[in-house]
Amino acid sequence: MGRLPIFSKRPLILVSKSPRRRQLLQEAGFVFSVRPLEVDEDFPADMPVEEVAEHLAQRKANAGRHFIEQKEIVISADSVVIRDGRIYNKPENYEEAVHMLRQLSGARHTVITGVCLLAAERRCSFSERSEVFFEPLTDEEIDFYIQNYQPFDKAGAYGVQDWIGLCKIRRIEGSYANVMGLPVHRVYAELMAFE
Repeated sequence: MGRLPIFSKRPLILVSKSPRRRQLLQEAGFVFSVRPLEVDEDFPADMPVEEVAEHLAQRKANAGRHFIEQKEIVISADSVVIRDGRIYNKPENYEEAVHMLRQLSGARHTVITGVCLLAAERRCSFSERSEVFFEPLTDEEIDFYIQNYQPFDKAGAYGVQDWIGLCKIRRIEGSYANVMGLPVHRVYAELMAFE
C-alpha cells in the first residue's frame, strides 16, 4: 500500500496510552510512532465542561514538546463524557462504573474529544462533539458489561466499539470515531494544513 503525501513528509507521534486511538489511526492508514506520557488530568473547577477535553489535549501535547524534532508533529487527545453539565471520567472501581452507567441509561449524553497537533513551528487544537443516545440498561446488563468488558480505562465507563455500542446505543449524532476517542476525519484535515 502506498502512502499519502502527509504521511511521508511529516513524522507523526501519538502521545497517548489509548489502544483505541492507536487502532483508529492505524485503520485510517496513518504512519506514526507512539510515545505515551503521564500527564496530570486535573482542570480548573470553574472551567466550562465543553472546554475541558481540549484543555487536557493541549496539556498533553505541551508535555511532549521537549522531544519534538524537525518536521515531527505530536498528536494528543482527550475525551470527556458529559451529561447534565457533569463530566463522567474513567471510573475508579466497580461501584463507580455502575453509578455512571445508571446515569447514562436511557439518556442522551455528549462526548467531546479535544485534539492538539503540535509541531516546532505551529500548534493547532480543536474539539469535536458527538451526541450519544443510550437504550435503557438493566442492573443485570450493567453488571454483565462491567464484569466482561472491564471499562475502567474509558470515560463514562463504556466503549462504543464493544457490547454497549453494539447492543445498547440507539444512535449517534456526529462522528463514531470521535466517540471511540479520536475524530480521525478532522485530524486528517488539520494535518493536511501542516504541509
